[in-house]
Amino acid sequence: MIGLGAPLDSATCSRADCRDAAVWRLDWRNPRIHSEDRVKTWLACSHHVDYLREFLTMRDFPLRVAPLTATDVPT
Repeated sequence: MIGLGAPLDSATCSRADCRDAAVWRLDWRNPRIHSEDRVKTWLACSHHVDYLREFLTMRDFPLRVAPLTATDVPT
């Protein structure tokens, strides 16, 4: 997971108990408690991207889903 502009710790899925490699990033925020400049990022494997997207969408959180790129991953 990426948090508040911090570098990426690892490229594993953010779903609980999943250790698969992440291939998607979900950038989101909770508008009830966060300003527009505070965006959190979850990472997702191909199996959990839809689950995590639905979880955030059901809560009406602004959300952007994009492929995880090589520049997102630390060297």
